Amino acid sequence: MFRRSKTAEAPSPTILKEGGKGRPTPSRREAQAAAKARARNPRDKKEAARLQRERRTQHSAKAREAMRTGDDRYLPARDKGPVRRFVRDWVDARLCMAELLLPLLILIMVSQPINQRLSSGLWTATILLVALDTAYVVFRLRRELGRRFPDRSTKGAVGYGVLRAMQLRWIRMPKSKVKIGSKLPEKY
Repeated sequence: MFRRSKTAEAPSPTILKEGGKGRPTPSRREAQAAAKARARNPRDKKEAARLQRERRTQHSAKAREAMRTGDDRYLPARDKGPVRRFVRDWVDARLCMAELLLPLLILIMVSQPINQRLSSGLWTATILLVALDTAYVVFRLRRELGRRFPDRSTKGAVGYGVLRAMQLRWIRMPKSKVKIGSKLPEKY
């Protein structure tokens, strides 16, 4: 029932040359390209690790340079795009109380042994001013993002702006490209 019928013929074997390699000879261009590829590939694990370390070093250097210059191609994903570039420029164009928080707190701590009542009042005023300024940044940034980017996703952009506003200006990465009080362009 499941056997082959006796009338069916066996398929004819393909004729292969004895001792042949079973594939066509590569052209000179293909052979040279393969030789170059083999030369680029590492011969052992140590060489592979060294090559990987060199590539990682080059990539890190490009990323650091991009963070200094603001080049979108090499920035990390959290800093890429026109929305994030606008948020950076918007925050950098104004003086935020949050970026003055650390110097003010150091000043308050130094003045505390001199006048306890004054430092306590300064402490409360500083925290209150920073909280009000941060609320103002959130409100204005949401409004500006809605106006300038109505068709784009602005998820996480306000938090990004608040975190950037809390950093000291000279520590911010990517470095700021606008000065305080600069007027920002309409298109990003």
